[in-house]
Amino acid sequence: MSHFAIGGLQLELDTSDNLVKISDSIELTMRRFPWLNMLVVSELAVDGSNTAHAKSFPSAHEQHFCQLAKRLGVWLIPGTQFEKQGQKIFNTATVINSEGEVVTRYRKVFPFYPYEKDVSSGSEIIVFDVPQGRIGIAICYDLWFGEMARSMVQQGAEVIIYPTMTPTTDRNLELHMAIATAATNQCYVLSLNGAGKQGNGNSIAVGPEGQVIHQAQECEQVIPFEVDFKAVRRSRERGLMGLGQPLKSFRDNGIQFNSDSQVQRQTGALSELGPLTIPKK
Repeated sequence: MSHFAIGGLQLELDTSDNLVKISDSIELTMRRFPWLNMLVVSELAVDGSNTAHAKSFPSAHEQHFCQLAKRLGVWLIPGTQFEKQGQKIFNTATVINSEGEVVTRYRKVFPFYPYEKDVSSGSEIIVFDVPQGRIGIAICYDLWFGEMARSMVQQGAEVIIYPTMTPTTDRNLELHMAIATAATNQCYVLSLNGAGKQGNGNSIAVGPEGQVIHQAQECEQVIPFEVDFKAVRRSRERGLMGLGQPLKSFRDNGIQFNSDSQVQRQTGALSELGPLTIPKK
């Protein structure tokens, strides 16, 4: 079998204390769609965006979701949580398998600076395996940096999941980015946003040829869909719509991009930009 079914839970959430609501929604979704293999929840879903809720890992919430995953027999990405390690705080997503085991954790590489000024940047690109294929995990603002998706794909990712919390007017741009990311990397993309007080919804699932599988509106909604890993591999081998083969072209081209160099980023044209601060009047 090459199919793996994912359900995105776009939930109307309060600013904090959402553990019961999320847990109940996971259970209800599995009763309605027992064929799902994985459920995904939005960024900072349980406790919201206040870093005062940061906890050391493994946290009590993480352990709760491990028990829930094992009982229901489903993979879970239960949003993200602020993780406290020493003096640093990270925005961390946990991936839990259907046995209730933590498979991996991903720390957001691109916090939404300058607004998330108290959050440290992660330093690792994370992919993980399910029985049918390989999945990459990133968070919200990471979508804005094409290098993130391409790095996951170079490590074999065939699906990329972005738990997201966007309540702002740039959500429409993120929808276009999700489609472009799927097409240029010939992979599935799920950008799963919160709703209610934690976001303006409009989650999107995109196929490996840039086709929109589903785009939600602003209300609470479950987005169940099947990933076909063979379709990803066929697109990458034969070309998107039988046309462009961007991953092969990227592999075979000898150019070295200056952006790969930290020195170039700090001393090139980007060094002429001002500091990364909140705009003033």
